This record gives sequence, C-alpha cells and structure tokens, in this order.
Amino acid sequence: AKCQCKVVPRERTNCGYPGISAVECKKIGCCFNASVPSVPWCYSPKPKKVKKVCPNDPYTRINCGFPGIKPKECTRRGCCFRAHPAGVPWCFYRRVMEE
Repeated sequence: AKCQCKVVPRERTNCGYPGISAVECKKIGCCFNASVPSVPWCYSPKPKKVKKVCPNDPYTRINCGFPGIKPKECTRRGCCFRAHPAGVPWCFYRRVMEE
C-alpha cells in the first residue's frame, strides 16, 4: 500500500544495498523514493495497521466460549458476544483486519 511508504525521510530504515534500482527495491518488498538526497532511497515500509473486529457473518464465527457463557465472561476473554442467531457460537473470536 502506498500509505505504508509515507515515512519521514530521516526516519527511513535502509532496505537494500547502495545503488539498488527502484525495480529491485520494490521486488524485495521495500519502498523507493529518490527525491531526498543523503537518506536511504530504498527503505522499509511502515508496518500494516491492523485492528481486531467482530466478524459480521455469523457462520464464520469461531467459538470462544462454551454453552451458557455469560456476556461478561466472554468479553473478559477478549471475544465478541452476540446472542443471535441460533445454531452458531454466541461467544466468538475477533478477526484481525488491515485498516
């Protein structure tokens, strides 16, 4: 993602070798920007931002509790609680999603 390459020049971490081409740099998963002299032009991208969300599709839920678990006990485990629909876990794990 382009936004992962928006790194302040002085905070860039070198991610290649001297004289690396833009093509080679991108091939190894790094960012390339030659607009600022005397800082790394091939540099590491920012880590992806992730957040944990409760999945919307009830049929993809992965059980995080047991039959009859109370909402408070479920959320204490860091899980999601939704008492519907029938036949699927009501206490279930969060999913990691890229922001």
